[in-house]
Amino acid sequence: MTGQTLNIRVYIVDDDAALRSAIVQAFELENFDVKPVALAQDLLSHIDKNFTGVIVTDVRMPSLDGITFFRAVKAIDPDIPVIFLTGHADVPMVLSMLHEGAFDFFSKPVDTDHLLATTNRAISARKLVLENRLLKEKAEQIVHSSNLLGESPIIQKLKDTIQQVAQSDVDVMLEGETGTGKQVVAQMLYQLSDRTSSKFINVNCAAMPDHLAEAELFGVQNTPGVYDRIGKIEESHRGVLFLDEIDSLSLNLQGRLIPVLENRELPSTGITGNKSLSLKIISSSQKDLSVAVENGEFRADLFYLLNTVRLRLPPLRNRREDIPLLFAYFLSEATEKFSKKLPKINSKAQQRLLEYEWPGNVRELKNFADSLVLGIEDSHAKNSVEQLTLPERVERFESNTIISSLEYTKGDVRSTLRLLGIPRKTFYDKVTRHKININKFRN
Repeated sequence: MTGQTLNIRVYIVDDDAALRSAIVQAFELENFDVKPVALAQDLLSHIDKNFTGVIVTDVRMPSLDGITFFRAVKAIDPDIPVIFLTGHADVPMVLSMLHEGAFDFFSKPVDTDHLLATTNRAISARKLVLENRLLKEKAEQIVHSSNLLGESPIIQKLKDTIQQVAQSDVDVMLEGETGTGKQVVAQMLYQLSDRTSSKFINVNCAAMPDHLAEAELFGVQNTPGVYDRIGKIEESHRGVLFLDEIDSLSLNLQGRLIPVLENRELPSTGITGNKSLSLKIISSSQKDLSVAVENGEFRADLFYLLNTVRLRLPPLRNRREDIPLLFAYFLSEATEKFSKKLPKINSKAQQRLLEYEWPGNVRELKNFADSLVLGIEDSHAKNSVEQLTLPERVERFESNTIISSLEYTKGDVRSTLRLLGIPRKTFYDKVTRHKININKFRN
């Protein structure tokens, strides 16, 4: 398991003290973690589903014989390896135990070298079972604790796919409209991967001006062979690089990314040569990049390199059955965040939940819940948004959300940035585009 080494102990179960001691000594000489057990029932009381052991047991023992002991162990966890030691008279009986799941058996006198080799295989098998269980538990915890909430079939399928893809060391492309949760999915892919001991580097390609993007990605190199500042690509070595809204990069920068994806190398302009990289690349786009390629807006060679696995995140209107669950979660989150009581949901708000198309998707639903908890009148309820085009609806929603946030913070930009969860430059770009006067909220 990533970040965790499981120590598997070998338990030698035999009532014959001399034989038990001889076998234990053979295992100790080969540096196995081994423990002798005289009575099977003493070990049975310590066995559960998380048992980090392999059992080597005799068949004929007082009180609890090997066959009964084996069946009791299998009832607790059928994946615990049990190896039998048996006299010649018991061989037919033990052969039948192989059909019930025994790992192997050895006739006495035991071939020690063969027993050690077989036990080693049993240790590997047990370790693999436990590691897979831990991974599954980790995956379920992350999936269930994430903001990728929902019980609709389309979301359940997406969660299953995320768990499968995360452990494969392949690049992933995320496509979906604004607010569908691409950043959440990228974080899940990282948390479920075997790269969590290294960094998750998030690069918002849309927020970088062209003249700064190259330095941000590749670093600053004034002296040949020496980087004054490493870029985000090198910083993500051994970890995960998330290129959010990759379609915003210029065609020139797209071309510079090709050797990074193709060869896992950072091209050098100095004398030291290219730097080898180990990283998983996750990219995202609001556009269908295959269409962008056809329109000449995105490089075809980069698209095919990125497109190892493509996950499409569904818009909220395509999973309307998830809206009540999501809305309840966001209301609860907002009451805690703003220290407010849970508001009453009037008929107007209920109608909007049922009928509105949610062009801003989950992010817009979350902001709607925040507005209700804060007692801010939602201008969407007063206007016939159904008569607006989709871009107009998105623009109207964005403008109203910024205005509502500025009203709540009385024009305090730092508090507004925390509330909106966007960078300062993005905030001021949007304020300028929507012609919002911040000063009027400070009076």
